[in-house]
Amino acid sequence: MSVRIILCFCASAWLSACSSIATKSETSSVPAEQVAKNGTSTAVAKEPRVEYGSFTAEQLYQTIISELGAQRGILDYAGDSYFDLALETKDLGIIRRAVQFASANSDLNALLQLGLLWSDIDPTDPAPELMLSFQFLETGNYEQALSHMARVIELGGDIDFSALSTRTGQLDASTRANLIANLRQLAREFSDQQTIQLTLVQLLAQNGDYREALTEFEQLLELTELSPRLVLLQAQILQSAGETDGALETLKEGVRQFKDSRNLRLSFAQLLIQNESFELAQEQFAKIMERNPEDWEALFSMALLNVELEQFDQASDKFSQLVQADQRTDEANYYLGYVNEQRSNLQLAIQAYRDVRIGTQNFLAAQQQATRLAIQLGELDSAHAHLSQLSRGQPRLEILFRTIESGALIQAGHLEKAGDILDRALNKYPNETDLLFARVLLFDSLGDKSGSEQDLKQIILMKPEDSRALNHLGYLLADQTDRYEEALELIERAIAISPDDPAIIDSLGWAQFKLGRYEEALTNLRRAYLVFPDAEVASHVGEVLWIMGREQEAVEVWRGALKNQPDSDLIKEVVNRLQADL
Repeated sequence: MSVRIILCFCASAWLSACSSIATKSETSSVPAEQVAKNGTSTAVAKEPRVEYGSFTAEQLYQTIISELGAQRGILDYAGDSYFDLALETKDLGIIRRAVQFASANSDLNALLQLGLLWSDIDPTDPAPELMLSFQFLETGNYEQALSHMARVIELGGDIDFSALSTRTGQLDASTRANLIANLRQLAREFSDQQTIQLTLVQLLAQNGDYREALTEFEQLLELTELSPRLVLLQAQILQSAGETDGALETLKEGVRQFKDSRNLRLSFAQLLIQNESFELAQEQFAKIMERNPEDWEALFSMALLNVELEQFDQASDKFSQLVQADQRTDEANYYLGYVNEQRSNLQLAIQAYRDVRIGTQNFLAAQQQATRLAIQLGELDSAHAHLSQLSRGQPRLEILFRTIESGALIQAGHLEKAGDILDRALNKYPNETDLLFARVLLFDSLGDKSGSEQDLKQIILMKPEDSRALNHLGYLLADQTDRYEEALELIERAIAISPDDPAIIDSLGWAQFKLGRYEEALTNLRRAYLVFPDAEVASHVGEVLWIMGREQEAVEVWRGALKNQPDSDLIKEVVNRLQADL
């Protein structure tokens, strides 16, 4: 990369900001593209003449060496050399050149020192104050930044104070309150500066002072005309204050007034979606599409809303359009698979799922769905061949696909086929724990406790910290044998590794129940059910309550579970076994 490119790119941040200042000094900073053109002071020939001081022969020699080094890309040396010369000569031309190199080298310490030196030598120039403002913002010294930002205004320059609010979102409330107090003072001193008032509004909102922020917002509108940006700000404050209706009304009026503002209309649509006003949100996306038929993000959002509203034909058309336009192709194919599945077009669904490319977000989920559907249709060989082709030469992917395939086969009742696939995979990848665990699930389906126990013990032997295997074996022993103490020991090892896993907490409660420790069991089972209100956990909670004589509470738990999962065999089994009356 040439020095011209490096300097133009790296120095652009503060130089572009400086260019917006109506500087009082004729000796404005040298544009980076001219400084870097040939690396020497002749690059500023078209600039207003800069008066340099007298230099010693050694200083002149040092500048020449630095510029030659810069031409060869040795920017660190040039930056250090010019920094030393700036401190030594205090010459404005040298200082500006040193600033450019410090910026190119991202030398924040040098930039701060040079800015302070520049400001001290020419206290009427707003350019160094602007530079110092942004340097202090970058280093998190916000009060110092604010002081220099105010100095820019005093010197007749121009600066956007909202650069402050973009960095203060994570501050503690007391620190932000100090900045708010300083901004109030500046707002009084520079009452015509709208960005000061805007930043005050933003910081008040960040501090949760929403009423005050809205009051200051009204004063802001006295300084400037309403704009889409301000409409969004007002709506965000109202929403944060819990006034969703007010936020919606603000955005509704905003899109009426600023019909061509995509961001405003998009924000309105998003808030409508949050409030489940899906049809109204669709109208906003449609208006965005009217203005730009190739707004693919809007089209994708409309398609998702069609899915939410179960308008599957319309969703299919939109996702197909995205695929044809090669826009969000893999996501569109994934949802096309889902849509076609809902329309009972299973072959189309399988193809759409398979079209999701490897390495994309939904790839694994798509292949899992395609495999499940193909097996559901009896296309076992096709499913196997597709997964084999995709994973050729990729052992980890092959192992993952074999677990997916075996799981789908087990779910569809093809247990013998699942066993064949897993045995062959384990012959190729012996002692691969994911494959062993997949075979445990097969043994569970076959009722083969000894097979499950053997594979689980093998997993634990290889991975003593595998909480999934520890829990599974512990629960198996607690639920299907009388080896309760052994079960509890395994589950306690699992919960020490994964203390917040609701499945393990449920197992712990169940083992404690089997040991007659009912109060402990109920505490843990309720804790698991609170996090994971699953039918199996509900069946356990209810059974413990029933055995403790709290039959009405048990019935209420089971009834609640059946509302969410009315076909739960687990609930029905425990109710019938205990002869409970629901």
